[in-house]
Amino acid sequence: MTSQSTAGRVTLADLAAEARVSLSTVSKVLNGRSDVSSSTRARVEALLDEHGYRPRSAARSRSTLLELVFHELESAWALEIVRGVENVARENGLSVVLTESGTRHAPGPEWVDGVIARRPAGVVLVFSDLAQESRRQLEARSIPFAIIDPAGDPAPDVPSVGSANWSGGMMATRHLIELGHRRIAALTGPEDMMCSLARIDGYRSAMNTAGLPIDPDLIRYGDFHVDGGRRLALELLALPDRPTAIFAGSDLQALGVLDAARQLGISVPEQLSIVGYDDLPMARWSSPALTTVHQPLIEMAEEAARMVMQLRDGEYPNNLRLDLATSLVVRDSTAPPAG
Repeated sequence: MTSQSTAGRVTLADLAAEARVSLSTVSKVLNGRSDVSSSTRARVEALLDEHGYRPRSAARSRSTLLELVFHELESAWALEIVRGVENVARENGLSVVLTESGTRHAPGPEWVDGVIARRPAGVVLVFSDLAQESRRQLEARSIPFAIIDPAGDPAPDVPSVGSANWSGGMMATRHLIELGHRRIAALTGPEDMMCSLARIDGYRSAMNTAGLPIDPDLIRYGDFHVDGGRRLALELLALPDRPTAIFAGSDLQALGVLDAARQLGISVPEQLSIVGYDDLPMARWSSPALTTVHQPLIEMAEEAARMVMQLRDGEYPNNLRLDLATSLVVRDSTAPPAG
């Protein structure tokens, strides 16, 4: 660890004197050591931020690890992200370490202490955003990071990669309209996730453009999992005037809809058309094979990892925010409505 920063030219000795602690204590805070009191740690972190401390490039981590952080690892969706990050890590001679922490919005506060101690070459986060304090702590150690953001809307100065959720919702709904469906339902994830809202906005836009009425009772918010999709589909299919088509906000939700239809003896696609979202590998093997919106998860992960590598090498990305295009993949779960 060098004692000279490249930003404010403040030395670690200067910081130690201002914080009224020893030089070794400042070093412990920088390296994520646990044997420092919380009040001392907070005081040193505040000074690091105030002076814009950055270690010199020669002192930056030479770790061979690229850290990938999720709030939930056990899903086919997460595996696609892992594949993309691993592709770029392999190109750069790095290994990927997986961490599970926090909620869908941000990693837990304990994660920051761990990553500072591990000092990886960089971090890719699958969250809506990263708390300002966590960002400052990573920047003070020159640990580059980027967010894979299918769910939220990170601050404009945060490196992030997302996808065209509104466009995806619109093209899924337009496909059903072009088949002749008029009573179309939409399921999506939590109402406090930007991607859920954007996909529903795309659905509404397609319905409005076609001059079709939007029945609020046909729009349901839940989660992106199979059980949630099944539960919401059973509610919709129990309506007196049930929908002839359902747009689900994820492939997992769509599989839940398929299961609900089987449970009720409703034939897909003859009596009910279903469109999913994500185009996970399982979508092509479902029965019937699932029409879905392809979200380029592997490419999103690769782009985020490349951003981290650029920042590690002292390069600043031309665009801090990338939104990759979505596309419709038509398979066997959609058809014109009966009659």
